[in-house]
Amino acid sequence: MSPRGGRRALAHTLLERHGETFAAQSGIRLRNTPQPLYQVLVLAGLLSARIRASVAVASARALFDAGMRTPRRMAAATWQQRVDALGEGGYRRYDERTATQLGDGAALLLDAYGGDLRRMRDEAGGDTAALRGALRKVPGLGPAGCDIFLREVQGVWPELAPYLDAKAVQGAERLGLPGDGRQLARLVGPDDAAAFASGLVRAALDRSVVEDVREAAGA
Repeated sequence: MSPRGGRRALAHTLLERHGETFAAQSGIRLRNTPQPLYQVLVLAGLLSARIRASVAVASARALFDAGMRTPRRMAAATWQQRVDALGEGGYRRYDERTATQLGDGAALLLDAYGGDLRRMRDEAGGDTAALRGALRKVPGLGPAGCDIFLREVQGVWPELAPYLDAKAVQGAERLGLPGDGRQLARLVGPDDAAAFASGLVRAALDRSVVEDVREAAGA
């Protein structure tokens, strides 16, 4: 098998075995509509904290199951309701601060964009740096959270694709794939970019993913 063929085999094995997006894992049916986009934003903030990804996913589910699926519902919930939902998901280390940030972030989105992240996208005018700058104003969403959000929504905001952040590139290098985002993007189809990026992140976070993919691909 040629080196290029070997890289493609690794990429497609990763997609098949570990390519579920974190949004899908959280039960979010991602579309270019306000509610799922907001849910991904909440998830991105949780995933960017120093906790296990599984806890962040469970906590996002708990928030959404408690009805906090939109900025308006999040802002209307009490601080204690947000704390309780985060605790149900196992998100306890930063729960009080995060509950405050979720309320403040929802209020900001309502005031600035009517709760619709598509308006933020429109104001950025296709400029990823401008979009990142707007996202950074959301309480609790630092550089890592912005990367996670943009990585997850690239399937419905195609002007972002391919969006492969430093964590995804780290996973690629652990697998023996190129460390260049454009080269990586050519290994899969455009419709798979977000799922591929999520798989690469899992490879960065968990060495057993690397071992599993390499063994399954015969690498």
